Order: sequence, then structure tokens, then C-alpha cells
Amino acid sequence: MVGLQAHPVPSREVMREALNIRHGEDLQNKISAARVAVCGLGGLGSNIAIALARAGVGHLHLIDFDRVDLTNLNRQQYAVGQLGQYKTDALRETLSLVSPYCDVTCDTIQVTKENLPDLLKTEDYICEAFDRAEAKAMLVSGVLEHFPEKYLVAASGLAGLGSANTIQTRRVSKRFYLCGDGTSDSSVGLGLVASRVLVCAAHEANMILRLIAGETEP
Repeated sequence: MVGLQAHPVPSREVMREALNIRHGEDLQNKISAARVAVCGLGGLGSNIAIALARAGVGHLHLIDFDRVDLTNLNRQQYAVGQLGQYKTDALRETLSLVSPYCDVTCDTIQVTKENLPDLLKTEDYICEAFDRAEAKAMLVSGVLEHFPEKYLVAASGLAGLGSANTIQTRRVSKRFYLCGDGTSDSSVGLGLVASRVLVCAAHEANMILRLIAGETEP
């Protein structure tokens, strides 16, 4: 079998023009100027970050305190060779391969209600991608309290092998959107499966891109 040959990295200008062709220059200007925080880099967050980077989002702020574990590989965007690395470092490495000119900031830290205001002060769009319900609730409450002017996209209900059509995006309030089926619990039954996690992650990434473009859900 012929191995893959190394290819020189295209210039920033060449990669930008390729995105302009796909998205249109006006929309790509908005996407490239956007600053997005991804809180939690598991099955949701790692997939969200890659989708946004591929779309040309100019700045991604990756936040997670955990390391890559073997049990993560069934649904998270990490490889065997990255086992034991901090997820922030591993995902930054992957993003450099798919979107080398994306400005990536990493905070290898657990988000708390105390550090949240400082951690998220510079981003316009915030993705909640935690596993635990308590952490989700803390982030949502903190963002709504401290940053009512920012857009927040969160998730609830993505476990099991239920129909992908039950995963939807809905607007909770003017700047708060929720993706998922709203009911399935990862602690009950089959747990988290790559395909359905990917669907919910795609909903979150797509909603962020819609908001950047100036689109909203009814």
C-alpha cells in the first residue's frame, strides 16, 4: 500500500480563498472574525471545535481539564497516539492539521462559577459541551448572569440510539439555544454512541455558524 505523502501547507491566502468560494466572501469575513469558546472537549466539544475550524472560524477558545482516555475513543475526536495527553493539547494538534491558521487559545482548567467570568470574557459565542448535568447548569446560569449579551448554545439529551430526528435546536431565550432531544440520559441504558453524539455536536456547530451569519431560530 502506498503511504500518504507529506504535502506543503497552503498559504493563509489560498486557504481563505477556498473558503470564500464555498461560503461567499461576505459570510466568510464574519466567520473568520468570530470568537467562539468551546467548554468541554469530549464527544460534543471535540466535534464542535473541528466543525467550526473547518468552516474557518478565526478564533477558538478550548477549555477542558481532562486527559484523553481509552474510553473516549468511541465518540471523541482523538487518536490512540494521543492517549494520556490533555484534551486541550491533543485537540489543538488536530486543529493545526485541518485549519492551520485558526487562532487557538487553550485553558487546561475546570470551569467553575468563580473563574467563569474571567475565562469567557473575550468570546462572543459560547458552546456548552459538558458531560455532567451539574456542570451544564452551572455554565448556563453563569453565562446568563454575567454575559447576557453573548450567544450561548448548549446541549441536553443525546444518549442512546434513538432516532436522530428527535435531536433538534430550539431557542430558549433571545440569545440562548438548546440542542438535543431533551430527555435521553447517558447514565441510563446504552449511554453515548458516536453517531448520535455527532448529530448533536453538528446541531451546536451549525447554530453557532447561523448566529455568526445573523440567522436565528424562531
